[in-house]
Amino acid sequence: MDFNLISLVLLTLLSGCIAGILAGLLGVGGGIVVVPLLYYVLNYLNYDQSIIMHVAVGSSLLIIVPTSIRSAIQHRKRGSFDQNVFKKWIPPLILGTIIGAFFAVYATFEVLTSIFASIATLVAIEMFLNRKIKKSKILPSKILFQIFPIFIGLVSVMMGIGGGSLSVPILNYSGMEMRKAVGTSAAFGTVIAIPGSIGFIIGGLGQTLLPPLSIGYVNLIAFGLIVP
Repeated sequence: MDFNLISLVLLTLLSGCIAGILAGLLGVGGGIVVVPLLYYVLNYLNYDQSIIMHVAVGSSLLIIVPTSIRSAIQHRKRGSFDQNVFKKWIPPLILGTIIGAFFAVYATFEVLTSIFASIATLVAIEMFLNRKIKKSKILPSKILFQIFPIFIGLVSVMMGIGGGSLSVPILNYSGMEMRKAVGTSAAFGTVIAIPGSIGFIIGGLGQTLLPPLSIGYVNLIAFGLIVP
């Protein structure tokens, strides 16, 4: 077996373990931890810099699909799920995801990395400050409430995350109780990750610099080893 393939398997497996531990300790979604870990693994193995961030993001999105489905089912069984908001947000989430996937696939390494670093830093600052969100007594207008999910889908797919870091505070501020905000956001991850990962697969077809067992910008080794 090729040494590079063995190294990729072992380092990805280690990254999956680290991602699970960090996500549990920090209370964040796996994507925000998986993406930088996969990036460093691919960079360490000297894959071309022009594709490593794309592969990290695309692979993370596919990993989110089964994990978000499981999480959403569990939250729905517990009653911590707002079906009305979920149905209303599906179209704008998908729209934002398609737009974001298009830009992400054609973005340069520098642009994609800068977007991830900037949003991740804002999320980290918010977690560090640990401010209690004051719920709004007035729900946002219908137009604004449809713009939020477009933004969430666009940013999330470019970062390779399920969107919970963005949607939970918005829903909670809008008056939804925290447990329902978390449960509903878990389902949003599926809506974002499925079209997002498809976009990265299509966008990476024909690339010749990819790691072994990749379909477009999605690496099946990362998917198979990191999905719990």
